[in-house]
Amino acid sequence: MIFTLTELEHHPILFEVSYPPGELTFSDELTQTTDLTATGSATLLHNTLGEIRVRGQIKVGLSTICVRCLEAAPLAFDSEFDFFYRPAIKKGAHGEVHLEEGEIDISFYEGDGVKLEDVLREYVLLSQPMRALCQQDCKGLCPQCGVNLNRTSCTCAPAPKSSPWAAL
Repeated sequence: MIFTLTELEHHPILFEVSYPPGELTFSDELTQTTDLTATGSATLLHNTLGEIRVRGQIKVGLSTICVRCLEAAPLAFDSEFDFFYRPAIKKGAHGEVHLEEGEIDISFYEGDGVKLEDVLREYVLLSQPMRALCQQDCKGLCPQCGVNLNRTSCTCAPAPKSSPWAAL
């Protein structure tokens, strides 16, 4: 679904969509496990030279890799999103674009509109946690033998703690 400037000039666009797992791709580490459902609206903001506001509600289940034990870590999103898009700025002679302070939270689009799939993908990627855990008290892997400490305990001796002052 694409929100075109031509259509948005006449009226806001309401949407209610559902994407089954595998229809949208997010990243190599992120897998969709449930249907992604989204409802909301897209509007053309007046007196802005083509700025589009897309807001709504998203619900999806995902799976990623736990940063401690490398097992599957489930993620669930059920929240609201609100994005602003502007037409892409033409690059200067050096290929750099100068943004003002208020433009940092705005995304840019090329062509005649914004694709809903891109909006949803952007929200999911920006909302995932920096460090995903399979469970809050994940014990991780043994640094010596590599066994998953959540499943079994190992017989490795604890690593000796060295003092940073020992060399002195």
